[in-house]
Amino acid sequence: MGINLNNARTILSDLESSRSEREDLYKHFHQIPELSMQEIETSARIQEELTSYGIDHELVGETGILAVIENGEGPVVAMRADIDGLPVKEDSGKDYQSTATQVDKNSGAEVPTSHACGHDVHLMSLLGALKAFNDHTDQWSGTFVGVFQPAEETAEGAGDMVEHGIADKMPRPDVYLGQHVLGSLPGGTVGTRRGAVLSQAFSVKVEVFGKGSHGAMPELGADPVVLASTIVMRLQTIVSREIAAQETAVVTVGSVNAGSKSNIIPASAELLINTRAYSQEVSDHIKEAIERIVRAECEAARSPKEPEFTYYDIYPLTDNHVEATDTVRAAFDEYFGDKAVDLDAVAASEDFSVIPRELDVPYTFWGLGGFEYQENAPGNHNPAFAPDIQPTLDRGAEAAVVAAAAWLTTSQDSSSATGSC
Repeated sequence: MGINLNNARTILSDLESSRSEREDLYKHFHQIPELSMQEIETSARIQEELTSYGIDHELVGETGILAVIENGEGPVVAMRADIDGLPVKEDSGKDYQSTATQVDKNSGAEVPTSHACGHDVHLMSLLGALKAFNDHTDQWSGTFVGVFQPAEETAEGAGDMVEHGIADKMPRPDVYLGQHVLGSLPGGTVGTRRGAVLSQAFSVKVEVFGKGSHGAMPELGADPVVLASTIVMRLQTIVSREIAAQETAVVTVGSVNAGSKSNIIPASAELLINTRAYSQEVSDHIKEAIERIVRAECEAARSPKEPEFTYYDIYPLTDNHVEATDTVRAAFDEYFGDKAVDLDAVAASEDFSVIPRELDVPYTFWGLGGFEYQENAPGNHNPAFAPDIQPTLDRGAEAAVVAAAAWLTTSQDSSSATGSC
């Protein structure tokens, strides 16, 4: 198995002539970001584009889209792009920056929205790859599947597509591909990594209970503010004293809420905790330790009621298949040369692996450098996160095609010079 560079270059030969049109479409998507499970306009426009390309597609759930190009005998390669935005007000300074707002269906509040995680780059890369493969079917054989997934930001989208029968709607792929634009890679590069690449994560809301009293008479109550404070401090020992030094873990208390007045001891306090780990064993240990510490501190504080734990935003580990990753890296090395780089493990989390795990197929997920001046690049979810349009759009489409072409073309020109078109 190996990429045919001549075929890949031909498949990508329209990138220059389509550049202006793709940039305009990217700006359109950038200016209409929509919240998770609310991507109605985004989904409709993607479908409009697919129809104009002549590519068969169908909805999976309310906003997820499955696009399939069948082109004779051969492997089946699927690629995923997430399509949702974030409740973040953009402050990138771009002349096309988002000024959009949307009513959050969960809270009922109208919030500013933006593509502060770069999902507009991802969907444009997949649209570009689908069009390129569809326009040059004489250069490859097999089946290329595009999965436009909603609600990555809330860890709902991949599960929603599974619940709506994506496994029965698509041919079973030989490999499942994905990419993410990042500020941590040099602009225009593509970075791969074997094994764990994105962390496992979960969040938990912890409610602890006290006994209300006058602030001048604390002996008559049980103070949940002090209790919450001791829990915050004690939780810091999970990573520092319970996790082996060679492992990686993060435990963050992002919010503590209690009380409304300085001289009233409230009846309860709420903590919002987020965790990250690169193995199931470490994640399980963190979960057990949080509950153990919270319960012990509640008992020490004379809490009158057992604490309550509500788990949410649960993301699986993204653990790249070794052989699939090696295949993609070899194709990247041949095509991109020194623009193919190593990717360090990223502490962020994704629901990308949910669908390939459901399908029981190998997968690999790589990074795409989005900023020329990497030393000043904002991180994902930052209000200033808006990647350079070029070479990011071209590179994203190239990476999608080149990775898939490692399965969909047959290497016949191993002596060809390395480089991108």
